[in-house]
Amino acid sequence: MNWIKTISREIYGLFVDDGVFALAILLWLAIVRWIIPRLNLPAEATGVILFAVLALILGESVLRYARRKQSPRN
Repeated sequence: MNWIKTISREIYGLFVDDGVFALAILLWLAIVRWIIPRLNLPAEATGVILFAVLALILGESVLRYARRKQSPRN
């Protein structure tokens, strides 16, 4: 039964390396889908906002990963 857990973890790891990163992207896409259209912004502004926040999410993930790599392991 342990091998099923191992295989499941490996398959999950193929698609999701950082769960917080994936969750943040999904949450932002949901916000863009449901809230941004209600603000009646032009399509160009929506695209810029979508890109900018996705870039911020990526940057935060990279910084978090870099901090994790720099910290000494116990």
